[in-house]
Amino acid sequence: QVQLVESGGVLVQAGDSLRLSCAASGRTVSTYAMGWFRQAPGKEREFVAAISGNGGTLYYAGSVKGRFTISRDNAKNTVYLQMNSLKPEDTAVYYCAADASRNYPTPRADYDYWGQGTQVTVSS
Repeated sequence: QVQLVESGGVLVQAGDSLRLSCAASGRTVSTYAMGWFRQAPGKEREFVAAISGNGGTLYYAGSVKGRFTISRDNAKNTVYLQMNSLKPEDTAVYYCAADASRNYPTPRADYDYWGQGTQVTVSS
């Protein structure tokens, strides 16, 4: 019902900034909670950030709070993740997720829809 396509992942140097985009199609996601997760090789998928349907409530993992900002443009059916002060530890495949049953953010990895992921690599 909902397709999510992430983009923007590239190789950057530590300290650089990068913005990821998640374009949703198939349904309007303006009432959906949206989240970003990431997974590095050999590690479990971990929560990064989430945002409520209207963008009024934000939630971040402690490891990225103060460096990353999640936002959304519901007119474009798109969610963003602005990443600043990137560290090598941020290297991972980043996934966008949408939850049709909730409009509030949650760190739980049980969202209804997932994108294919985009690779972010941060060199030392």
